[in-house]
Amino acid sequence: MPNLQALLIFARVAEMLSFTRAAESLGIQKGRVSTVIRGLEREMGAALLHRTTRSVQLTEDGRAFYERARDLLAEAQDVQSMFANSGAPLRGRLRVDMPTELAEKVVIPALPQLLNVNPELELELSSTDRRVDLVQEGFDCVIRIGPIIDDRLIARSLGKLRMMNAASPGYLVKHGIPQTLDDLLIQGHQMVHYTPTLGARLAGWEYPEGDGYASLALPGAMQVNNVQTYHAAGLAGIGLIQAGYLALAHHIKSGDLVEILPDLRPEPLAASLVVAHRRNLSQRVRAFMAWIECVLEPYFD
Repeated sequence: MPNLQALLIFARVAEMLSFTRAAESLGIQKGRVSTVIRGLEREMGAALLHRTTRSVQLTEDGRAFYERARDLLAEAQDVQSMFANSGAPLRGRLRVDMPTELAEKVVIPALPQLLNVNPELELELSSTDRRVDLVQEGFDCVIRIGPIIDDRLIARSLGKLRMMNAASPGYLVKHGIPQTLDDLLIQGHQMVHYTPTLGARLAGWEYPEGDGYASLALPGAMQVNNVQTYHAAGLAGIGLIQAGYLALAHHIKSGDLVEILPDLRPEPLAASLVVAHRRNLSQRVRAFMAWIECVLEPYFD
């Protein structure tokens, strides 16, 4: 089994793609770096690096080994800092995933606060609307909107994401401002339909009814399968939309969108911080989760 020093040397070469620069950054001889890499390749039984007179590149095996080496080095760092001052700056890699709208509208603007306090934190932020595989893709933590259907995961509730009904001012001038559900039909309103799969059954206009929620069939001016496109269609005045407060708040404040039927908002969406079972939470993950909860609190009921 490779020792941690060997993994550190290999990781530095992989990051700098240079034996010379890796040796200089670690304060060791270039020959020592070459010896360690050759030893690793013998132990692993695979070539980890492509070497030429001008460049160093990772092989496919080398890329896979590098990802695992980084995780092992991060775990070792966590063990070393188990009893360190919990207020100390965070160090090392943190890989997280969250929906694109959440990242763009809320998290990215707040990130300088976190990174200024923790300059040695290496944040890898994935923003995608697909459900990533935490274990296979090596994520430390993800934010999920909606139900958690994988019982292998541990989820901590953030709360319920506030939803809104909205339309552009131009659309409302043309069709009128609805005050009731009946107005949606009487005034001839249309909605933009969102569905992950185009051509799938449409959900309709959601509203509270009794102790639950019901759906009103409204004609659709447009059907889309992308959240950003859905919001853009609402801003363009193509139809009514129903979306999360965190995505629409700045449009409401700027006047580009107007909230309608505030007493008939759609069902709030559950939001969760999710981690995998495979390891205990590191100090980095715990600190990030506490930070993100504070950042998102204003957007949840």
